[in-house]
Amino acid sequence: MPLLPEHSAPQHERVTQRAPRPLPLFLELVREVSERDPELARAALAGLRAYEQAPRRERPRPKTEIARIGGAALRDHGGSGPPALIVPSLINPPRILDLDEQVSLTAAIARMGRRALLLDWGRASERANLSVARHIEELLLPLLRSIGEPVALIGYCLGGTMAIAAANRVDVDRVATIAAPWRFANYPDSSRRALADMWRHSEAAARQLGALPMEVLQAAFWSLDPNRTVRKFAEFGRLDPASADARRFVELEEWANEGEPLPYPAARELIEDLFGRDLPGSGEWIASDKLAVRALHLTADHDRIAPAATVAAGDRIAIPSGHVGMIVGSARERLHAALAAFLSG
Repeated sequence: MPLLPEHSAPQHERVTQRAPRPLPLFLELVREVSERDPELARAALAGLRAYEQAPRRERPRPKTEIARIGGAALRDHGGSGPPALIVPSLINPPRILDLDEQVSLTAAIARMGRRALLLDWGRASERANLSVARHIEELLLPLLRSIGEPVALIGYCLGGTMAIAAANRVDVDRVATIAAPWRFANYPDSSRRALADMWRHSEAAARQLGALPMEVLQAAFWSLDPNRTVRKFAEFGRLDPASADARRFVELEEWANEGEPLPYPAARELIEDLFGRDLPGSGEWIASDKLAVRALHLTADHDRIAPAATVAAGDRIAIPSGHVGMIVGSARERLHAALAAFLSG
């Protein structure tokens, strides 16, 4: 499989983040909950203190880099056989797909008779002028071509949206999406209005900064289900701090809070053109969801970030889980089984 020369990967920095980054918003959510459920609010604050005091593990070294275009890289996550490229979202770091040995999606794919490759989008500062479409055209497509043979594309969240578009422009073996929106008009009206309102308040600052900060995006995610945000910290406070569940909660929260900012052109296109005008769903974006290769769309029944109604046309398998739970929760076993059957066909 011809690829670009290998590059050494730098050591990840030690994580110093302790509290959720949009902390004032979290405390406001707790205050609102306290008016109707003071016990839950107290438990959430206790959980926040436990989270701040929880031990942090050193991050493992990134996997070997085997190809690079600009700031984006392909990393080899092992396995042998035909290649499978996992495309993460632009919004959060790719490590959710290889969080630890027990829940790693990349490791599971490597066990399915595939060579697992994970796309790392790199720093936002190295792709500051790229829209979502230009991320596909200038980074994803050249990296796919560098592999030298058709791959199985597997995209998570917005990465799945981008994988569908890429599959229209380069030869691929097959495409699987995981919790990936395509028909943005099928989001609840309340969610689209809330996102548009957030953009009205933050667009000028984002344009001046050249990026939409993660804090703003995280606030938007929390607003989809504020009660769940408060409740999960209350539940964390009851866990054994030394347990695997507690450790994974800490790592998931830091993953959710520490992503790169979204480059302004990508944020504008995502919010105005995809959510606002539903260009993919109306057939006016850079590509269609009518693919010439096998495609499978895996959805989560309890997904507020990418509801099942928003996915592309084609074969679907629903998994009883949430947006992140289908990757790292107990439902991942069903996800892995569905992917294994699809990849082996």
